[in-house]
This record gives sequence, C-alpha cells and structure tokens, in this order.
Amino acid sequence: MKIKVFVDGQEGTTGLQIHERLNNRDDIEILEIDSALRKDPEARAKLINASDITFLCLPDEAAKESALLCTNSKTKIIDASTAHRTNPLWAYGLPELSQKFRDQIRQSHRIANPGCHATAFNLGLYPLTSKGLLPLETPVSAYGITGYSGGGKKLISEYETEINNAKVAGKESFIFAPSPYALALTHKHLPEMQKYTELKNPPLFSPILGPFYKGMAISINLFASQFTHKITPESLTEVFQSHYDGCHFIEIMPYEKIPELHDGRLDCTVCNDTNKARIQIFGNENLMQVTTIIDNLGKGASGAAVQNMNIALGLDEGISL
Repeated sequence: MKIKVFVDGQEGTTGLQIHERLNNRDDIEILEIDSALRKDPEARAKLINASDITFLCLPDEAAKESALLCTNSKTKIIDASTAHRTNPLWAYGLPELSQKFRDQIRQSHRIANPGCHATAFNLGLYPLTSKGLLPLETPVSAYGITGYSGGGKKLISEYETEINNAKVAGKESFIFAPSPYALALTHKHLPEMQKYTELKNPPLFSPILGPFYKGMAISINLFASQFTHKITPESLTEVFQSHYDGCHFIEIMPYEKIPELHDGRLDCTVCNDTNKARIQIFGNENLMQVTTIIDNLGKGASGAAVQNMNIALGLDEGISL
C-alpha cells in the first residue's frame, strides 16, 4: 500500500519542491487539492486526515490552524513554518544533532522542520555547547549570507524583476549589492537557535541577503579564550568529525591554515541542489570561525522535510535526496 502524502500549501516555494522530490517515488501517492479549495478548511481537513503524512507549507498562523484540523491519530504532520519549532510537544527536525533528536522524529506525530539559518547555526554550535566545550553563558555572535529565494515568492519576484530591469537598462542597481537585514537583531529563527544550543542568551545574529537565488553560509565567531579548555582549529575540527561521524548528509572539511577555497573566497553555493551541510573551521590559535554551508531550499527547507518524513516512517533517510 502506498504512503499517502498531502502538502498543505503546495503552491509555495517549499511546497513545490517537496512535490518535485516526491513525484517520482512509486511508494507514495500525493493527495491533490483543487486550487479553488486550497483555503477551504473542510476540503483541507479531509485530505489531512486521509494522509499518512501532511506537510504544512504555510504562514505561521495558518500552520497552527491547519494542525488543529488533524483528528486522525495516525497522521503525522511536518510543519515547515516557524509556528511549532520551540513547542515541546513537537519534535525538532534536525536529526544530526544527536540520537535523541533522531529518536524523537522517529517516534513523534508532530515534527517541526527547522529554519534554514537555524539549521546551519545549530549544526555549527551544538557540538560545542552539548559537550561543555563552550559555556552556555558565552555571548555568541554569528553572521550569514543567503540567497533571496528564502524570502518566498514575493522577494523572488522583487529580485528577479529588478535584476532583469537593471540588465535591460545597462545600469547598476542596489539589488546587486548584499543587503544586511533583520537590523533590530530579532530574527525569527533566534528562539530555536537559543533553545536547541541551550545558550543562556540569544545569539547576536546578523543575516545578509545576497544577489543570488539560493545557497547559504552561516559563520559563528569564537575566541579561543571562550572555550573551557585549550582548543586549536585542528582539535576543533576533530570535535566536529567525531560528533557527526556516520551522519550521511554532514561533511566536515579538513582545517587549512591558509584556506584555498575558491581563489581564497568562500563559495556559499557548493551545497546547492543537495541535502548536505558542509562544515569547516577557519582561523588560528586565538580566533576561530565555524562556518556551515547549506542549500537554504534543500537542507534548509524541502530536503530536510523529506528527510524527516523518511525517518518518521522508518525508511532510508536518503530516499529522494
């Protein structure tokens, strides 16, 4: 019998990508909703309760409302919105953090898909706080650059229209320059960043929007003096290699004193079109930087959602990825 899957919010960026990843699977039947009924609670409830897995690809409040439509105790829900990410009744869908997280995903009927920035940040910090290498009181700062696709259809349209207009006119445009945002320092992913790394205070996080479609790099800056004992870039790399040993989608790069990279520059698109996360340590004996690269639409969204579905159903986590 095929696994019945419903995507509530199938016309958004994440919903479309989940459809694309599952379309060719012969073990899955995708339940479709007429576009005219996609906001009809009764029609949606019928499909949610007929499914084995429902993905919520909706704004926060709509996701909360949709979750309440589920009355079938066997249906598992994976929410791609921010709505349930710090809710203790929902499993946090980042299985690589530890076996505890993986087990909760496998056992739960409610799974919150992590945010893209939070995915990269938590992968880069969790091994340090969970092992007691970094005191939980440590003030942590991080910055990230991401492609504009994470902003959804409206931002994608804004960027692509402005880029096209600038090219036609043969002129420079502000759209080609990186744009720092969330300048009130209250990015919506901060609560999950703080909760799952167990920091006493939220990190100071500065995201930057880049003039490219997708790809993301989040860098956490650390002083050697902040660690509980002597740490070098080489030994820090070994910590990550040990922590993520056996994780199919995590790649720990070797430490290089003089990073070669892409002509000495970091390419934050190297994980595009994959569900992988690439982690690398930069710096020296006094200052270190943990950088995690992901595809914000892959491991940061639809890829993670499908991976969590596979785990929740007891399947090979890498199918469709």
